[in-house]
Amino acid sequence: MKRFIRISFACVTCFLSTLLLLNSTTGASTDWPQWRGPSGQGVSLEKNLPAEWSNTKNIKWKTPIAGRGHSSPIVWGNKIFVTTAIEGPLVPGAKAVKHMDGDKEFLHPDSVGADHKQFLKVICVDRESGKILWEQTAFEGTPYDNRHRKSSFASSTPATDGKYVYAFFGSEGLYAYDMSGKLAWKADLGKLGTVGMGTGTSPVLYEKLVILQCDEENGASSFIIALDKKTGKEVWKTQRKVQVSWSTPLLVRTADLADIVAWKYAKGTAYVPSPILYGDYLYLTTDRGILTCLDARTGEVKYEGGRVPIPATFTASPIAFDGKILMTSEDGDTFVVRAGPKHEIIGTNSVGEPVYASPAVADGNIFIRGERSLYCIGS
Repeated sequence: MKRFIRISFACVTCFLSTLLLLNSTTGASTDWPQWRGPSGQGVSLEKNLPAEWSNTKNIKWKTPIAGRGHSSPIVWGNKIFVTTAIEGPLVPGAKAVKHMDGDKEFLHPDSVGADHKQFLKVICVDRESGKILWEQTAFEGTPYDNRHRKSSFASSTPATDGKYVYAFFGSEGLYAYDMSGKLAWKADLGKLGTVGMGTGTSPVLYEKLVILQCDEENGASSFIIALDKKTGKEVWKTQRKVQVSWSTPLLVRTADLADIVAWKYAKGTAYVPSPILYGDYLYLTTDRGILTCLDARTGEVKYEGGRVPIPATFTASPIAFDGKILMTSEDGDTFVVRAGPKHEIIGTNSVGEPVYASPAVADGNIFIRGERSLYCIGS
């Protein structure tokens, strides 16, 4: 297996028909039911959301969430769902699956966690009050593989269709709960090695299906799978020769249009945060929050090197609404960028604790999951 190396650049390829469809299908839903919202693009059509907040301003409530979780909150009606991982005691003899680099065993220096008991949980919070309505332990035991010390065993964002909540914990399974917290079904998708870095991909819902991208190790056993939403039974499964990855598929309705490669751009992307397509422009961000703005149809560079006002590192992906792009750093600072072809920071807000999860937007509120607490921000 080739050792995994961080890459400082990537090539963005734009397919014209896909671009047109993505711009035309951004949902107007007031729920935020999955990773990056209704369309998976990180864009909300809501107006009059708060653009300023602090510990003393526009924080409607703050709820402590035990454990460690980088999954984003999702929202359906008056309920918010998050996942978390609580580390228990050291388990003598427990260790992660063995990873190989050619004929030699390989252990990433930042791999941790598989030698401890883990409690992987799904939590439901009341949207109006912040009160925890229910909490269920999906998995209890030692995990198959380690995670990166900066990550969590609860990094995959759940998804909901308003009937069930689907939470994915990698090798530890996919779990479906009804809205009252009763387990409907669980599915074992096999042993998914992640070179000791943990799981990151999130479930995607389409009609009657739950779709998951399950890439592992050197790609010999990677696959994409679709399960029946009601029963958890396999509907289809497609093998793919792709090394371990942590991204979430983006579902695009292609209609009858053919894909045409319109342009390419070969720099400015990040190792963790995703780009965002908003209006006429595609915004790329690095892990340090350096923004590039491209004309989404032509690839023309509108600006490069747009910086936030203080040094920062980003894990959360940006979201956009009402002519603004929000970028939340690991320090918990959210930088508000005016959308458009000119880079302009119009505000900086903080929740006062580290943030690794991407924000959610629903019914006039912004929800930010910090290292210790879940925040509801509203005017």
